[in-house]
Amino acid sequence: MSTENHKLTILTDMTIKNFDDLIKHLVERGVRKRVAVVWASDESTQEAVTRALKEGFVDAIFVGCKEQLEALEALKPYKDHISYVDTADRDEAAKLAVALVREGKADILMKGLINTDNLLHAVLNKETGILPRGNVLTHVTTAQIPGYDRLLLFTDAAVIPYPTHEQRIQQVRYITAMCRALGVAEPKVSLIHCSEKVQEKFFPFTVGYKEIAQMAQNGEFGPCIVDGPLDIKTSCNLHSMETKGINSPIHGEADAVIFPDIEAGNVFYKTLTCFTGTETAGILQGTMAPVVTPSRSDSGPCKFFSLAVAAL
Repeated sequence: MSTENHKLTILTDMTIKNFDDLIKHLVERGVRKRVAVVWASDESTQEAVTRALKEGFVDAIFVGCKEQLEALEALKPYKDHISYVDTADRDEAAKLAVALVREGKADILMKGLINTDNLLHAVLNKETGILPRGNVLTHVTTAQIPGYDRLLLFTDAAVIPYPTHEQRIQQVRYITAMCRALGVAEPKVSLIHCSEKVQEKFFPFTVGYKEIAQMAQNGEFGPCIVDGPLDIKTSCNLHSMETKGINSPIHGEADAVIFPDIEAGNVFYKTLTCFTGTETAGILQGTMAPVVTPSRSDSGPCKFFSLAVAAL
């Protein structure tokens, strides 16, 4: 993809630095995205979709649980922006919702109270799913971290156990596009390791980091800066970078970080949310449309922010 085409993905003149900015932008844009919600029988999913309906950036297509949802007082003010596809079976609901996306009748797929594996079975079906051949399915988290002056995107905390070099290239491609959608014209992406040295013997994946950084310099990901290996602290803290004498164009201001494996990404995610008061949004990328796949334990606000990122 050319640099010029990448520029077209910048959807806002402002840089969205937090979730308040994101919601404000979606409201001002005045565009409603069609979200197919699979089995929204839980309160947190209902809360998230109701809030998105209230803010005016989605139309909801509830797949399954029709009788239960039609009885909810909170949804009745938005009935003109709600439709239903009824079924009594969760797996059938997943298939029907995926079909809506595949047929161009929905812009976002959202998981309700259904097992993630069951939903992904429908998403990844080779005949009727929504992962185009050759695309890589990966999970991208957007985090609003107290004390950090921008949203931080990272991948992958949920899907790819040990990304191959080719999968990592796709992760960089997806995450830079998401950063530009947030108004970051030239996102800084850090390739994470526990040190700043290429260590072929023990950590062979670090060898590929330099190639990916060179690809970025050649414009293969559009306007962006990619560097690594770097640890998470030097990626996001200029003082740490300067103290260690590291000269990197990331400059301690990473907009996005690519973790080496799911263990590192997941521990980072859980640590942020457990101990720091970080707000997060998570979506799947690589599919024909964004897929919101929150954990059953995620809060209503987390699911709402995830839906907002998907709507962007």
